Amino acid sequence: MVTIKVENLIDFVAELFAHADSSPEEARRIATYLTTANLTGHDSHGVIRVPVYIRWKKMGSIVPNQTAEVVVDTPSLVVVDGKFGYGQTVTPQAVKIGIERCKESGLAALALRNSGHLGRVGDWAEMAAAEGLVSIHFVTAAGSLLVAPYGGVEKRFSTAPYCVGIPRQGQDPIVLDFATSIVAEGKVLVASRGGKKLPKGALIDADGTLSEDPSVLYGPYEMEGTRDHTKGTGAIRAFGEHKGSGLAFICELLGGALTGTGATSANRRFANGMLAIYIDPKVVDPAAFFDGEITRYTDFIRATKPVSGVDQVLVPGDPERKMRAERTANGVPLPDDTWAAIVNTAREVGVSEASIQRATS
Repeated sequence: MVTIKVENLIDFVAELFAHADSSPEEARRIATYLTTANLTGHDSHGVIRVPVYIRWKKMGSIVPNQTAEVVVDTPSLVVVDGKFGYGQTVTPQAVKIGIERCKESGLAALALRNSGHLGRVGDWAEMAAAEGLVSIHFVTAAGSLLVAPYGGVEKRFSTAPYCVGIPRQGQDPIVLDFATSIVAEGKVLVASRGGKKLPKGALIDADGTLSEDPSVLYGPYEMEGTRDHTKGTGAIRAFGEHKGSGLAFICELLGGALTGTGATSANRRFANGMLAIYIDPKVVDPAAFFDGEITRYTDFIRATKPVSGVDQVLVPGDPERKMRAERTANGVPLPDDTWAAIVNTAREVGVSEASIQRATS
């Protein structure tokens, strides 16, 4: 395990993307969002994605320095085409428009199509919450068949994330953000590179055998080599049996089919699609009941007597806040295999050995 100081990690990853044709502003933005995912404990959406992003860029699946295009513009509904730009660039552009529309009318919807990997969806819920807005997000990843529906063994869904953000007055927002699979694909990637092991039965092989071995998803792989989910014989399992499988199906239809990205399928260009709904609590609740009731109910939940072996019952966002404080102070831990893959990618795009050494200083 190697531990990298936060600013060192951002600087290093930014330099890497700057060497891969991104503007300095875009490079730092990608680096900051990826590192933030690590800070919150979502390593699956953090800097482990760097080699994947650069591979997609070389393939032409991601286009640097794009500007999102508004293709439908009404007072309450906006459709935005990301034109396959980096998600860390085109998604905040789109979300900003959705926020503006909501502030004008109290309610708005945003359909984002053809975005590059938009990272941790919670970032976009937090962006809306910072403006005082509730947000609900349905996301798909076209071209990313990874998850078997309940009762099946073949890949049919993407990990189809679902997210809700709720603002708090003077406090961090409540953010619920999860893949509708037992684990996000990035967690399988982390496990394959020497990180946290997968939960028991997170994967299912073609014969119906449950597994925690990443090779079920990726097929045989070299430790520092690429990971290709099309090479494995198995799939990730949907969480919550028929309920999680049903929610994944809805995310594919709303985040994919409705936005114009398309529900996921094989042999197509990778893109994220997101349907986001924004609500202004001040318009719904002029008496300002909402925030006080959140406080009362949050305290009520946290005061639940925990089961044996659990210190405290938590609400969404509690683990992320604790992890962010710890890693901000102590640095971001990365498995040796993960760091080696990032360093190899840095060398491929022309980052100097001096910069590589400086990152770990």
